[in-house]
Amino acid sequence: MAKALTVKAVEAFKSDGKRLEVADGHTRGLYLVVQPSGAKGWAFRYRFDNRPRKLTIGPVLDDRKVPVEGLIPLGAPHTLSEARIAAQSAKLRVGLGSDPGGAKIEARKAKPLDPKRDLVETLATTFINQHCKPNNRSWAETERQFKTTILPAVGKKRVGEVSKSDIVGIRDSLLDAGKRIMANRVFATLRKFFNWLVGRGSLEMSPCIGLTMPSAETSRDRVLSWTELAALWDATAGLNEPFGQLVRTLVLTLQRREEVGGLNDAELERERLVWTIPSDRAKNGKAHVVPLTPRVLSEIESVRRVGDKGIVFSTTGETSVSGFSKTKRRLDDNLKFNAPWTFHDLRRTGATGMAELGEPIHVVEAVLNHKSGAIKGVAAVYNRHDYYQEKQRALVAWGRFVENIVTSEAARTAYGRMKDRRPFIEAIHADGDAEWLRYVESLKQTAMAVAA
Repeated sequence: MAKALTVKAVEAFKSDGKRLEVADGHTRGLYLVVQPSGAKGWAFRYRFDNRPRKLTIGPVLDDRKVPVEGLIPLGAPHTLSEARIAAQSAKLRVGLGSDPGGAKIEARKAKPLDPKRDLVETLATTFINQHCKPNNRSWAETERQFKTTILPAVGKKRVGEVSKSDIVGIRDSLLDAGKRIMANRVFATLRKFFNWLVGRGSLEMSPCIGLTMPSAETSRDRVLSWTELAALWDATAGLNEPFGQLVRTLVLTLQRREEVGGLNDAELERERLVWTIPSDRAKNGKAHVVPLTPRVLSEIESVRRVGDKGIVFSTTGETSVSGFSKTKRRLDDNLKFNAPWTFHDLRRTGATGMAELGEPIHVVEAVLNHKSGAIKGVAAVYNRHDYYQEKQRALVAWGRFVENIVTSEAARTAYGRMKDRRPFIEAIHADGDAEWLRYVESLKQTAMAVAA
């Protein structure tokens, strides 16, 4: 009689290059399946209508994970104890005259014979069209990963033939090229793809099981210095239209790259100086109202429109610009910063600047359209104020800071030497530009007098 499986025994079983099934002496019909790739899963073998049947329960889940209450859906990872519960439930259905795997068998019979249907390249197209496009705004990046990295390696294989070593090979090729973060992104895509296949019954278990993320990622904390930001601002003058205006708009509004790049005239209320990013374009799915300064609107209006679709930043008139990497390389060639930077770092830089200018953290988060943050719990549920006036005040101050302090070396030097910044903060939040500009001029005169 087979011995009852234990958690340690399940962990210890390794593949010797052949498929292995190990019976669980505790629950009759339950088997641990070890694939040649090393992936492990659970299966329940039984007889129905006097014929042998097999029900795939799901991949093996580490028993040290927090157990899920209730019956786990088939195809999802199961611990040993959860697999036993699933097997016992299936056995009960057999006893009641129901075939627990019957629906899956009939669905498999109903599928037309197509030698190409199980190829990775075929199912990848289905995955992108049926799963990614309706549920993920960044589906185009997923499609690009398949075309450039995944399909060249395993596209012609049947999904059941893709092994753990294939996944490791894709991962290592990216790591060897120094693309650590891309290796993480591609691995995440592979894991989602194969889990999707398991969930729809196209695969018994994912070859990604047991593999970890290729590289450890740490949250970026890069903030451009004011001298770096001034150099970047100056460098935008050398960019072709509309990229110079686009980068300056990124700096002044602190919105996400894709949100600014996809700006459409229909989203603008020029008289009110308001730009509303619709929910289907906002990263967190929440429509976002961005107060505009006259300088930002001037940048937007200076872009010559191409086509009649209202796309502000476009070179074709059909789609918004996509050459961010080329633009970044042109800037880097001129800037020669000591540390790498990204366009997303501009949001962090602006948030740091607004905090220096005395803006409360919840206002800064409102400007950035962060869904969670300083206001949490019950307060977050009942607080539906969009902080429009506060956002406007913060963005006006930030715009003044960039245009008059960051881009003026004398004013920047005077600002850096301040011991008490309260008069500066009061001036930068003045209702009118005249009072603020008089203050800036006095700063420059002070800096020049000190230098002399």
